[in-house]
Formats: sequence, C-alpha cells, structure tokens
Amino acid sequence: MKKVLGILIALAIVVALAAPKLRSTSDAADAHENTAGEPRALRVAVLEVVPERLVEGLSTTGTVRAAEQVELVSEISGKVEEILFREGSRVTAGQLLLKIDDTELQAERERTVFRVELAERREAQRKQLSGEGVISVDEYDIALNQLNVLRSELRVIEAQLLKTEIRAPFAGVVGLRYVSQGSYLSPQKQIATLQDVDPVKIDFSVPEKYASRMRPGGEISFRVKGDERSFTGTIYAVEPSVDADTRSLQLRAESRNPDRALVPGAFADVELVIAEIDDALTVPSIAVIPELGGKKVFVLEDGKAAPRPVTTGIRTDDRVQITSGLAPGERVIVSAIQQLRPGLEVEATGG
Repeated sequence: MKKVLGILIALAIVVALAAPKLRSTSDAADAHENTAGEPRALRVAVLEVVPERLVEGLSTTGTVRAAEQVELVSEISGKVEEILFREGSRVTAGQLLLKIDDTELQAERERTVFRVELAERREAQRKQLSGEGVISVDEYDIALNQLNVLRSELRVIEAQLLKTEIRAPFAGVVGLRYVSQGSYLSPQKQIATLQDVDPVKIDFSVPEKYASRMRPGGEISFRVKGDERSFTGTIYAVEPSVDADTRSLQLRAESRNPDRALVPGAFADVELVIAEIDDALTVPSIAVIPELGGKKVFVLEDGKAAPRPVTTGIRTDDRVQITSGLAPGERVIVSAIQQLRPGLEVEATGG
C-alpha cells in the first residue's frame, strides 16, 4: 500500500512540473511593456507646426433686394386712357407706361395760352404809354402783374399735364398690373411696381464684436434656395451704428444679376472673409489645453512631453491659430492629451 501511494505522489509531482505556468493579465502586460520592469513610453500622434494660409470666415444670413424699387402711382385723378407696358417686361428710363385722359387739362391750357397772349399785348402797350408819360408807372405795373399771374397759371396746367403721363423713373422690370384701361385712377393708387434687379443688393448683419473690422470693399459669397450656384458680391455700405436691440451691425453688398436668377426678397446664406493670414501657425483644436491664467500645448522634446504656454488667435472649425509660444518646425502632440504630464516619455507615431 505504501508503495502504491509513493508512486501516485511521484506522478503528481511530474505532472505539476510538466504543466505550463499561468500568469495574470497584468503580469503579462508588464512583461510586454518592458522586460527590465520599466514602463514603456506612451505612444502619441504628433504634428509638425508649419506656416500656412489661414482664412477667418463668418457665416450669417441675409436678404436679396432690388437695386432700386418703386411703386408706380398717379399724383392726380383721372380715367386710364392707355396702358403702354406689359407685365414682367423690361423698360427703359423715361419710357411712357400709362396715359391718363387729359382732355379737360388740354382745354384749360389752350384757354390760358390765349389769355397770356392777350396779356402780353396789353403789357407791351402799357409799357410804351408809360414810357411816353401817358399813363402812370402803377398802371403799367398792374398790367405786368396780370401777365405774370397768367404765365404762372399756364405753368401749373402744364405741370398737371405732365402728371397725366406715368413714366419709368429708371430702367428695370415692371411687375404685375393693378389697373385696367378705362378704369378711374385715384391719387396714390398702385399701378404696378418697378424694380431694377441688375445688380441686386444683399442685406445682412454680423455680431457687434466684428463691427470694427467691417469695411466697404470686402468680398462675400452667398447661396439662395433652389440654386446650387454660389454667387459673389462686394460690400459697399456699412451702417454707422450697431442695432441696440439685436446687437448686430447691418451691411449691404452688391452682386451682378444679368440672368435675373437672384429674385428680390429671397433668403441668402452668406459667407464672408474677415481676415487672411499667409504664414499663420495653427494646431488642431484638441491640442490646446485651457488652464488657469492661459492655455498650453504639449510638444515633443527629446522623447518627452514638454508643456508650452501659448497665446491663441483666430479659431476655425477644427484649428486654432497660435500667435506666440510655438515656432515653425516644432512637433505638437495631438493625441492622448488627457494622459500627458510634464516629462512623460512618449513615442511619436506621426508627424
């Protein structure tokens, strides 16, 4: 019996020595990191800082407006005698668009012309008699005043006659018509609209923090609904004050519109360039770490992470301009930011 027990114990020892030795996951990881027992360097991505062109832009919204727009109305009452325009057509400056019946005014003008001619003859006679001493100077003055009054009446009638003709004040496109031939037209009743749509104006606003940087001559690009094209324009007017209610500054740009694709009243998505820097130093936004009293980034120096205080400038969607604290050629760490600490050994995987 003792002999059998000894054989079993010997077999158990042999099996134990032949079985593989198991290690914990952490022990295996430690052995993988460094066989000498020292922690392995943190693998990080780095990016070399190089000068590049940086554009600071701003997105806003605006409205397309006609370069010139007016409601065509009559200053006098009367029957519409003739309509000389077609809805939606282009007209030239000074073109006759509508004629109001002027029969009574023409008759008044003719009568006044006769009265003026008679008064002119009477004034000439009185002037001669006054010069000869036959009549007094006062009698001549009465004749002269009567002549001047009649001439003034004639000018009033001629001015009324001009108002019976509705002409285009500028070249443009006539809109929908709201009167018919033969209808009675009262003062200020809208006949149609007239718009000059080439060029068009783009009205938009920017936050007040950009007010001091807005100047005429700046370029904008914009899009309108229903058109995939991008249009361009030039700022030509800036409101001199900020709107106290919206805290924004109003601007106006001009854009060519030869094919009339831009319709007044349309909504516009506007993009404008505020500043352009040809040799800016930028880093990804993720690399900039806010801290008390400023900001910093980590750079790779002699295989270690070194903190570097920086001053930032323009910020885009994914990058930040560094105005001081970095030099061209330095390598900024752009990954594992939360794990970094001064002096930590790191291994670069890019840049």
